Amino acid sequence: MVNTAPEKINSITDKENKFVLWFEEVGIEDVPMVGGKNASLGEMIQQLTKKGVNVPTGFATTAHAYRYFVKNAGIEAQLRQIFANLDVDNLASLQSVGKQARARQGRWF
Repeated sequence: MVNTAPEKINSITDKENKFVLWFEEVGIEDVPMVGGKNASLGEMIQQLTKKGVNVPTGFATTAHAYRYFVKNAGIEAQLRQIFANLDVDNLASLQSVGKQARARQGRWF
């Protein structure tokens, strides 16, 4: 069963080392940790709930969790190789490199 009440976070370091954060725990200042959409959902919950607007709760998987997974799954070097020649200003490059990364996904898990 999922615990609906977030644990109390004692410091920013505790927060940065979590794999999952409840939306109630995040705000716009946490974009680097949970991404823009998740941070925005946290802001909505924090700002709108107290005004009587029902906002569904949820959670965000953190960037720390992603980095931990990539390192411990042993795929960091492979990902770095795939993304080495990525040109973020070139749509064809983005599509090609993304396709390569997705094609490898089945081999990693």
